[in-house]
Amino acid sequence: MSAHLESLVAKVHSSDAVVGVIGLGYVGLPLAVEAASSGYSVLGFDVSARVAEGINDGRSHIRDIPDERLRPLTEQRLVSATTDMGRLGECDAVSICVPTPLNKTKDPDLSYVVSAAHAVAATLRRGQLVILESTTYPGTTREVVLPILEEGGLVAGEDFFLCFSPERVDPGNPRWHTRNTPKVLGGITPACLEAGTALYARIFDTMVPVESAEAAELVKVYENTFRMINIALANELAQACEKLRVDVWDVIEAAATKPFGFMKFTPGPGLGGHCIPLDPHYLSWKMRTLQYRTRMIELASEINAEMPEYVVRKVADALNDARKAVNGSRVLVMGIAYKKDIDDLRESPALDIIGLLQGRGAEVMYHDPFCPVIQDDGHTALRDLPMHSVDLTPELLEGTDAVVIVTDHSAISYPHLAEHAELVVDTRGVMREIHGRARIVGLSGASSSPNPPPPMLEAAD
Repeated sequence: MSAHLESLVAKVHSSDAVVGVIGLGYVGLPLAVEAASSGYSVLGFDVSARVAEGINDGRSHIRDIPDERLRPLTEQRLVSATTDMGRLGECDAVSICVPTPLNKTKDPDLSYVVSAAHAVAATLRRGQLVILESTTYPGTTREVVLPILEEGGLVAGEDFFLCFSPERVDPGNPRWHTRNTPKVLGGITPACLEAGTALYARIFDTMVPVESAEAAELVKVYENTFRMINIALANELAQACEKLRVDVWDVIEAAATKPFGFMKFTPGPGLGGHCIPLDPHYLSWKMRTLQYRTRMIELASEINAEMPEYVVRKVADALNDARKAVNGSRVLVMGIAYKKDIDDLRESPALDIIGLLQGRGAEVMYHDPFCPVIQDDGHTALRDLPMHSVDLTPELLEGTDAVVIVTDHSAISYPHLAEHAELVVDTRGVMREIHGRARIVGLSGASSSPNPPPPMLEAAD
């Protein structure tokens, strides 16, 4: 063991190491909190002064980290935040948790990673550990980050240590969170892996070391490609069931009773979030540079991308059955977060559905207890922004021509919808056992009519 590695490991084991986290969003802030809860002093870095000031005041902007958990750590000065990247030199270990979006041509945008790497390189010193957590294509750590960090003459594996460890955050998951989700880690060299494992083994319950940074990068994109492809299969099944006049939910629930050889995936209005819609494209892009076409990824992406349009066609057909046009109809979208019981709008299919309905002339409203407003962020192509969540009063529901369930939040009273709405297009299968005055149209085309009135009783002679 080299002197630099030995010194770092000693600091880690004595909890004297200062941990830096670049990017205090859905990944970075939970990581910072877990590191501080493990006894480390954590210095967080973010480009937003508002975020940094809020954290220093004990206020969290991430739903999975309540103020009650963050505030004691800031009061003990175990967690602090800054916008000053010049302080990275104070850290013994730095985790990079910045966004990696796709550009308009679905190529990886590494500008945030490159910027963070240059900030680290500006203060890089011997004995430091750097761990990239941002999801990206295989080869990013070695081909992009490593050259930046070695520009000053220090050598990875000897003078400093570089690893990749994919984030596995699942916002809103009550069971699996940052600490108890197994942590994959790959290093540029064996010494890098040893340094990264020493630190993260005290923060995470289970470590999963792999042979290289490239293997760790591929683990992440494979996990979400697996999910994306299987969701696409479920979405295609829903459309097949419409043609066959079969309820897709009956098929899926019955198939899920098989105790082996089957894993349940469900259809929906489209993919959302930062991971599943984007991550497979990192692999697809990388393989194109190697003259290989990832045909299954491309097809699955195409199927999933078409789902918002499919849902809007369902709405149009359902309105047509009631002798109404989409143009001029009042449509209420239920739930706009990308999945249930969270407040994250990233890549949400609800935004596409709203935009498509508006494009057809519908007057669109929405209700979401987690997302009170849709702001104009420069990327949302909706009319009349900001939009605000409306209250689900009986009068509102009775005055709408169609309700579209896009995100099935637990807090929504679905019997209330069935009782007061005229038409409900249910993309999540939550209305299957609920009856009322509303006509229910399912994702696969199966529908139910309102409960018939009780038979009239004739008066006895």
